[in-house]
Formats: sequence, C-alpha cells, structure tokens
Amino acid sequence: MKELVGTGVALVTPFNDDFSIDTAALTRIVNYCIDGGVDYLVVLGTTGESVTLNKAEKLLVMDTIVSANAGRLPLVLGIGGNSTYRVAHEIQAFQSDDFVAILSVTPYYNKPTQEGIYQHFKAISVVAKKPIILYNVPSRTGSNMLPSTVLRLANDFENIIGIKEAVGDMDQVKEIINGTADDFLVISGDDATALETVLAGGSGVISVIGQGLPREFKQLIDLGLNQNKEEALKLQDALAEGMDLIFEEGNPAGIKSIFEILGLSNAVVRLPLVEATEGLKQKITAFVKPFIKVTV
Repeated sequence: MKELVGTGVALVTPFNDDFSIDTAALTRIVNYCIDGGVDYLVVLGTTGESVTLNKAEKLLVMDTIVSANAGRLPLVLGIGGNSTYRVAHEIQAFQSDDFVAILSVTPYYNKPTQEGIYQHFKAISVVAKKPIILYNVPSRTGSNMLPSTVLRLANDFENIIGIKEAVGDMDQVKEIINGTADDFLVISGDDATALETVLAGGSGVISVIGQGLPREFKQLIDLGLNQNKEEALKLQDALAEGMDLIFEEGNPAGIKSIFEILGLSNAVVRLPLVEATEGLKQKITAFVKPFIKVTV
C-alpha cells in the first residue's frame, strides 16, 4: 500500500483537566499534523493511551479524528490485545470505510511462543476485512516476534501487508526487509532508528515526535527514502535530543508536553501515567524553541 509509505504519526488522545477527552484539542492536533505534511495518521495506538479508554471513548476518538481529517489522509486504526478471541471478534466486526488498515500488536503479558504469535495473527487474518499491519514492540509486550515468524505470516496471508517494528535491533529489521517482498511494508516503530530503517530499505515510520515536529520529521524520512544520507544524518543529529527527551519519563507524557508548548492541548495523561516533571518540560521547551515559534 503505497499510501502508507513515508511518515505516519501515532496520535495522542488529549484530555481535559478532569481526564475527559478534549475533542477540540484532538481536532487541532489532527489539523496541525496534516498541515505539517505527514503522510498518514494512526488512531488508538499505544501513544493514544488506548488501554485507558472505554468503548464509548474509543468511538469518540475515532469519530473526532475522522471528522477532522475529512478524508485528507489515510487512517490506520489500532486494534490489539492479549485475548485472541476478543481481538479477532473486534476486527471481524470492524467495517468502517474511513480506515485503510488495522495495526495490531503482538499479545502482551501472556508471553506466547513464536507458534502462539503465529496462530494469534492467523486467527485475526482469516476474519479481517481490512489489511493488517503487525506491531512488534518487545519492550512493552514482553515477547519478541522473530523475523522467521514475520516472514511466515507475510508468506501465508496476503492481507498481512506490513509490520511496525519497534524491536530496536537493526539486524532484526534488516532480516525482515531482506526476507520479504518489495511491497511488504517494514515500518519503523522507533523514532531513533527510523532513518536507519528507511536507509536499509524500509518503508517509513509510525512516529511519536513526528506529530510534534511534523515538517522536520517528514523531511528526515523523505531524505532517507531518497537515499540522501548525508543531509538526512545532519537533520537527525538536530532532532536526536528531542527523540530521547520525549521518552525520558514515558510516552506520551513527553510528546504531550510539546503540544502544551505549542498551545494545542494541555499535557494531561491518565493514570498510571503521570505528567512530565517541570524539569523535563523545561528541557523539552529548550529543544523545541529553535524549531517553532513559541512564547515561553
């Protein structure tokens, strides 16, 4: 799917001070990302704090983003979990024409074997009405989907079209790139290794910092996709501190601090996460100032 090549962003879910969803802020963020030139939007991923949202809140987030997007960019929806039956049922029931694909994480906490991971995604694939993007993030799930399992899934199921790979191991990423067809999307799920992924032949990124600095991060990925390595590395050096800072006290506390600086939303997150400390916010502000016009 060529429409999912480039820079995707994993949208936050902004909250009001009472922890209710701030739909006005979410609309502002969607427009900010689109104006910044990103290629597609990912809805209800980890960065969106989806595990803290109830069903009605998830529908509100989806409806708000669909309305704000107004068909301008492709949308990808996160549907995942550690109960295969529940995830398969939810994916089977999902039929919205507003989304082009589903992003589904490997089961967390259960720590399945590679065969268990394969059977989980097989059960999803056979009922899905939308293309599936696998999501491997061992630091959160407790298990690593190995390249052999990814290649097996890619070969066995035509509607499994790619992987968001956040393993942080470029040897593993390169093994997947080299072992899959050219049209299989190998998408970085890690801002810090996104450039290296696309230089190695990957398809792009689903980024966190890319929604805070969309123009700069899209430029970085585009340079990488065009194999303009020297210029890309210079830009990555300029962005590297921010990539580290926004994860220093957990995601999405850091990226929400950027949105607070931008005046797009406040920095509220839901427990068990807490807002970034004032010390971190000051460091993030100092990083952001050269890139954007802010009042501090």
